[in-house]
Amino acid sequence: MPAVLDPDAAAVFKAFQEAGRPPYETVGHEEARRLYLAGRIVSNPEPPELESTTPLAIPAPHGPIPARIYTPKNPRRTDGLAPVLVFFHGGGWVIGDLESHDVVCRKLADEGRLIVISVDYRLAPEHKFPAAVDDSIAATQWIADNAKQLGIDAARLMVGGDSAGGNLAAVVAISARDGNGPAIAGQVLIYPATDFAMTHPSHSEPETSLLLTHSVIKWFRDHYLNGAADVHDWRASPARATTLVGLPPAYVLTAGADPLRDEGDEYAERLKQAGVAVTYRHFPGQFHGFFTMGKLLQQANVAASEIGAWLKAQG
Repeated sequence: MPAVLDPDAAAVFKAFQEAGRPPYETVGHEEARRLYLAGRIVSNPEPPELESTTPLAIPAPHGPIPARIYTPKNPRRTDGLAPVLVFFHGGGWVIGDLESHDVVCRKLADEGRLIVISVDYRLAPEHKFPAAVDDSIAATQWIADNAKQLGIDAARLMVGGDSAGGNLAAVVAISARDGNGPAIAGQVLIYPATDFAMTHPSHSEPETSLLLTHSVIKWFRDHYLNGAADVHDWRASPARATTLVGLPPAYVLTAGADPLRDEGDEYAERLKQAGVAVTYRHFPGQFHGFFTMGKLLQQANVAASEIGAWLKAQG
């Protein structure tokens, strides 16, 4: 499936190339984290004004999980309680944090008129699989258990994330369905990683190896997983879950010039076949990571508005 970038996406890709930023896999994970955060400064759109942002420490067996609560100016409160999106940031389970996705969370809170809680799960290689999964499940459960104190309607709790965060949101939804978490009202999967086998055609097409290259995906994988056996664990590869029946409604977004395109497409189709209500949105002329680049790419803002409308429709 040949991918042709939209003109603005092509211009952004050219600018990244000309900037000469070294590939993540050549600098080590700590420098990669710094570079990733620095890139957000030039690509994030202006954040909307919110009612408040509040730091949160979520209790967990290994110690508190840092999080941040985003409350919009006009949340859709019922009996004083607002819906919530528990958000997991992208970054290959190795990079990214609350700051890298701060503007994204602000936009989703504003567009969806709901509370967003961003979860700063533990990163690899310091904390390998399934640490990020454990944190994501624990955080979601704690938020549900403490919903009223947080001003949240537990019946309207949704999960979401981009890339690695989309992977974690999908895993949390499966885990919750299987009795290891609260009821989930919806899942937002933004170009999610769903299968670590990495055998879909888009993983080997040259035109998809742009900002998220095939080599850096392997670098992320090797930092995150303990070994080859983890590839087959559905908590790493949610597409390998025995069944997707009974999962909550899903919004699935994919990009044309993205190594993860085909596995995201396939996951959306499998959800549909399992009887799950799916809203599928494909951006053929965009690359992986475009969603956070609203200052440079108008399609990112279109996507944020569409996701906001979808979140409103879930309750």
